Amino acid sequence: MEIKKPVKKYKSKRPTRDEFEMEELGERLVEAKEEESDVVLAVWDADPVRGKIVEMDARTKQVHVQRHGELTKVPFMDIMRVDNASD
Repeated sequence: MEIKKPVKKYKSKRPTRDEFEMEELGERLVEAKEEESDVVLAVWDADPVRGKIVEMDARTKQVHVQRHGELTKVPFMDIMRVDNASD
């Protein structure tokens, strides 16, 4: 009789980015917040987040995005790309 071992499910690892990419991403987030522009954040392993950046919390390392009165908190390290939202 064969005994089957449980298949291990590994969560996919977040792609690594270098310091330059992280700095550029941070600059784009700051610029979008200052200009109060709508953005679309490509988030790793999740649906894109769209709205205005209302806060960037250095303590929790999360970016707060608001759209239609709904607040979404996105971990900075999970943001893969920042795009301007075009309606």
